[in-house]
Amino acid sequence: MGSKQTTGLTFAIGTRIKNLRIERKLSLHAVSKVSGISVNALSRIERNVSLPSISTLHKIAEALNVSITHFFQDRVCQKKVIFCKRDQNIQIPFLRGAWQGLACEQFSGGIQPFLLTLEAGGGSGRFMMLHSGNEFVYCLEGQLEYEVEQERYLLEAGDTLLFLGHQKHRWRNAGKGPCRALIVLFDVPENIQKGEVLFLDELSAS
Repeated sequence: MGSKQTTGLTFAIGTRIKNLRIERKLSLHAVSKVSGISVNALSRIERNVSLPSISTLHKIAEALNVSITHFFQDRVCQKKVIFCKRDQNIQIPFLRGAWQGLACEQFSGGIQPFLLTLEAGGGSGRFMMLHSGNEFVYCLEGQLEYEVEQERYLLEAGDTLLFLGHQKHRWRNAGKGPCRALIVLFDVPENIQKGEVLFLDELSAS
């Protein structure tokens, strides 16, 4: 099965990184020192000459003291209900792939869904990643290999993976063709017990 084309609003990630760095009054050298990425590499990314991997974006986000999802945000008003047409989602291209936010930059709740598309040989990069909350993965097409704390999991179409985000992890396309996956980052409120289902009358009484 061939890869389906994703549609959305594609923008230059380098420009957003540069604007955010300037907004925080940080020099390239300062970001380089914290992220471990060379000044030359950062400069090429900011000038949109080269595309960073997702793990490199994580390193840059940490240096700028934001989450990687911040790169999808465009100072829009946060909403409680989101309906988004397929051509309205923001898409960030990276080396051998694309990371598409599914209206998560507009939602006020604690969930962030993404569509990951990888070409053959594509992956998150050489750095391991970690984040707050939980991560859910649903493989839509192809073969996606996740490494979580030195354990490897090969996902094919229909397979799922769920893990705590603070565990070191990375992913790559393990097949010869393209692969796609739905990735959801989310937090569970502390007042909700595991497996608990709340109904309207319970919520109104709390």
